[in-house]
Amino acid sequence: MASAREVHLSCRSRACHCRPAHAFLDQRRGAAVAGDAQVNGRPMEAITPTTSATDSALQAHGSDAAAVSVSVVVPVYRSASILPELHRRLSAAMAHDCAEYEIILVEDCGGDESWEVTRELCNSDPRVQGIRMSRNYGQHSALLCGVRAARYDVVVTIDDDLQNPPEEIPKLLARLSEGHDVVYGTPQREQHGLFRDLASRITKIALQSAMGAETARKVSAFRAFRTELRQAFDGYRSPSVNLDVLLTWATSRFASETVTHAPRYHGDSGYSLRKLITHAMNMMTGFSALPLQMASIMGFLFALFGFGVLTYVVGRYLIQGGSVPGFPFLASIIAIFSGAQLFALGIIGEYLARMHFRTMERPPYSVRERIGVAQEAS
Repeated sequence: MASAREVHLSCRSRACHCRPAHAFLDQRRGAAVAGDAQVNGRPMEAITPTTSATDSALQAHGSDAAAVSVSVVVPVYRSASILPELHRRLSAAMAHDCAEYEIILVEDCGGDESWEVTRELCNSDPRVQGIRMSRNYGQHSALLCGVRAARYDVVVTIDDDLQNPPEEIPKLLARLSEGHDVVYGTPQREQHGLFRDLASRITKIALQSAMGAETARKVSAFRAFRTELRQAFDGYRSPSVNLDVLLTWATSRFASETVTHAPRYHGDSGYSLRKLITHAMNMMTGFSALPLQMASIMGFLFALFGFGVLTYVVGRYLIQGGSVPGFPFLASIIAIFSGAQLFALGIIGEYLARMHFRTMERPPYSVRERIGVAQEAS
């Protein structure tokens, strides 16, 4: 009969031999669980196809915006009286919430003293750089110029009228850290006029096919996105520019965050009714096939209408034994169909004109002068 000491030694021996087997099984289970977690353990919107420096900076610190470097791009148009206050509030928000930042002011030749104020800000703050366009190209061309000049991991675009408070930027950065590529600041209630709201709705309709209806409804000029996305439209050269469409070329991971929307700080909006109509037409014909689809549907409906008229004429002849009398009937039918044909031809001509302008390789903007960081880098 074995002694107690021998039994104790025997048990320890078995434990030593059993532990590796259990450890191996635990390791296999852990690997399997880890493999499942890579696919199913995280929401789809948080899975990133590639790991970049921006991902590392954002995800390593969760929603801590102070871990990232940010380039703030501001299209400037007739806002000389607003720029000092905008700079003060942007600097306060960025210094508190970002590791590094820069403010890029793109002056779009508004005709006031905005460039002189921009020059003063660049001289007083080394984190500000100014870019002056050679002529007025429009808001989105100015944004494209500023995005291409950005040096840091994340780009934030914001208007110069302070309707989007700079203090809301950390909200966008926190949402960006959840794995999204583009985050829009959606106003709780917009403070624009009737025509501006109408043009905004037309723009969002044109964006629905590329972004989805839900995301397109939340598009705004207040946005944050990863700077690396600009590689998708690095070679873009066309006079028609829309930054939101260009971003859809690089990603489908969009999100939105509700932000406050204040009244304009000073002055009136630079968007006139003519500019709003032109912008809406550019969106509808420059980045969407919706007008061509509408022309096709209209042609089909008028074809059905013509078939109905033919049926009426033949039926009247067979039943009553006579044709439809009167010149007004014939003239109205010809006018309706001629108008439909001219409308469809006009839409096709608009698309042909845009193809012609793109073959000319007309640049979306031209820079007259740079001051600040961009000038030193060049």
